[in-house]
Amino acid sequence: MFSIPVYFVWAYNLAVYMKEIVDVQIGEVRTAKEDIVLKSKAIGSCIAVIAYDAKRGIGGMAHIMLPGVAPVNKSSGEKTKYAANAIEALVGQMAQLGSNNGDIEVVLAGGGNVLNRPDDTICKDNIRSTLEFLSKHDVAVKVQSVGGTSRRSVSLDVKGGIVFYTEGNGGETQLWRAYE
Repeated sequence: MFSIPVYFVWAYNLAVYMKEIVDVQIGEVRTAKEDIVLKSKAIGSCIAVIAYDAKRGIGGMAHIMLPGVAPVNKSSGEKTKYAANAIEALVGQMAQLGSNNGDIEVVLAGGGNVLNRPDDTICKDNIRSTLEFLSKHDVAVKVQSVGGTSRRSVSLDVKGGIVFYTEGNGGETQLWRAYE
């Protein structure tokens, strides 16, 4: 059986941690073609949409707070808190970097009822709305870690095309890799 020497694993992990980390806050949409890590923390009922175009090495992340479309009276900075507006911005920004919708693959994380409220529907509404608007843009969802009652965090290593996540108090693990 072949095993990777420990110093190679250590060197890879060190290289990932030395990269610039860009935090994606609630309502933000960030895209990149550089060797950076996009990261979103404390995802409860929100949905993190992690998008990647492996052909062009373009990555993006949207941190969606609310289902549906933003009311017309919202400021432009507030609109991307809503699923439709955030997905539109994410796909648009990736297109500006050279991506095509059909080449974008998506990973979803979040939509958890972290407060354990029996009458709380925002989690399910966020999941449903996000899936609906991604489908309208012809974007393929490859992996989902949604629902439940645990908070999550996610990160996308843009150059490597790897999505890592945590759930609850668990350690960081790989959720998806573009080249598998």
